[in-house]
Amino acid sequence: MSPTEKTYHYLLRHWREAVPDDRLAHLIRDVARAQMRALQLRLGAHGVSFGHWTFLRILWIKDGLTQRELSELAGVMEPTTFSAMKTMEKMGFIERRQLPGNRKNMHVFLTPSGRALEGVLVPLAEEVNHISVSGLHEKTVATVRKCLLTMIENLAADETVAAEPAVASEGAIGRSIDEVRSPPARTDSPSQ
Repeated sequence: MSPTEKTYHYLLRHWREAVPDDRLAHLIRDVARAQMRALQLRLGAHGVSFGHWTFLRILWIKDGLTQRELSELAGVMEPTTFSAMKTMEKMGFIERRQLPGNRKNMHVFLTPSGRALEGVLVPLAEEVNHISVSGLHEKTVATVRKCLLTMIENLAADETVAAEPAVASEGAIGRSIDEVRSPPARTDSPSQ
């Protein structure tokens, strides 16, 4: 049995027998990993890594972004983007250049060969998506999509709230001011 088959059988056994009621987050993670592996196998046949795919998808939508903007949109650190851009430039997928009047930022542009990959690679991703939902009714797929979008919205709202600095209530601020003005009396008795 190949390593891929072992992983497949392990995951199925895990979800069906070991922890059928485990948290939804774990199931979503395993589905995402399986989709990424399936896509990576297809991308690899064209010399494209999954990391490069992520940047290509962004650039196919909006070309000429800065490396910082690419990092933010891809959700990765800037050194990761820098390294990927160097490799993608050597592969002939992109070119980096400064725009007139702005010598600070490097902008990333697709080359004709990078642009042409869209017609080759997007159908591969569509194939993986089709495979992943095969056997499911269209209404079920629409429901899953709606549920996942709601989960994303819920988590984005939670992240926004969690990222806000805590604001002390007026009462807590008043108590803090009072403590500064009149420190508590000493409870220990002076040495005799």
